[in-house]
Amino acid sequence: MSALQQFNKEIVPVLKEKLGVKNVNSVPKIEKIIVSIGIWSLATRKSIKDFDEFEKNIVRITGQKPTLIKSRKSISNFKLREWMPVMYKVTLRRDRAYDFLDRFVKVVLPRLRDFSWLSSKSFDQKGNLNIWLANYNIFPELGVDDANTPMWLQITVVTSTTSTDKSKALLQELWLLFK
Repeated sequence: MSALQQFNKEIVPVLKEKLGVKNVNSVPKIEKIIVSIGIWSLATRKSIKDFDEFEKNIVRITGQKPTLIKSRKSISNFKLREWMPVMYKVTLRRDRAYDFLDRFVKVVLPRLRDFSWLSSKSFDQKGNLNIWLANYNIFPELGVDDANTPMWLQITVVTSTTSTDKSKALLQELWLLFK
């Protein structure tokens, strides 16, 4: 059974009762998960032109090819020029989003060093959760030799609700732990 089917069968009725919602369609759901890795510091400081390592690693982590995002304007203080590569980004929807979140919660978070809880301050004003990882080599899909350059990874979980409380209740039912 996929994580989306499990969500629809087991978690939606619990959320419906917990939030006091009568209509199933008004229960908060995950719309998409955005996984991004910033590479602009490498492009400006180390003058690396080949980012194949990062692209291959994101494909291994998410199972989907990333999009290369380039800068729109120059910023001289950061030595950033127009059209320089800034980040790789992947947007996961439906089955892939729920499967990724399931793997992230059950496999990756326990592998974090000194991990206790996610901060409740990680939510933005629209009820989306932003998780920042200092190093992306904790994913089990990557071997020891795959991540030569440590880079940060940002994961944004976009929900269908704008309320932080409803979004937090949804993610707690999906086994995320908050302070």
